[in-house]
Amino acid sequence: MKFRPLHDRVVIEALEDEAKTAGGIIIPDTAKEKPMQGKVVAVGPGSRGDDGKLNALDVKKNDRVLYGKWSGTEVKIDGKDLLIMRESDIMGVIE
Repeated sequence: MKFRPLHDRVVIEALEDEAKTAGGIIIPDTAKEKPMQGKVVAVGPGSRGDDGKLNALDVKKNDRVLYGKWSGTEVKIDGKDLLIMRESDIMGVIE
C-alpha cells in the first residue's frame, strides 16, 4: 500500500538508538527512551497560505530529522511502525 500525506504532514520512520552505552552496558527494552531521530519516508505537498498559494515544505524524503519525544501519531503501514506529524513538530534536519 502506498501512503501520501496531506497538507504539511510528514511520515517518519524512527531510528532506534544503540542498545549499549559507551561503557558496554546493554540497555533493556523497558528502560529505553522513545527515539527522537528519524528518516523522512514521505512528505505532503505543503500548506496553503492566506493568499491561496502553496507553501512547500523544508524537509524532503530521506532527510534525517530530530523531533520532539512525544510528537506525532504512531501508525502501522505495511507492517512498519511509522510516525505522522506536522512539519512544525520537526526541530531540525541532521546533516
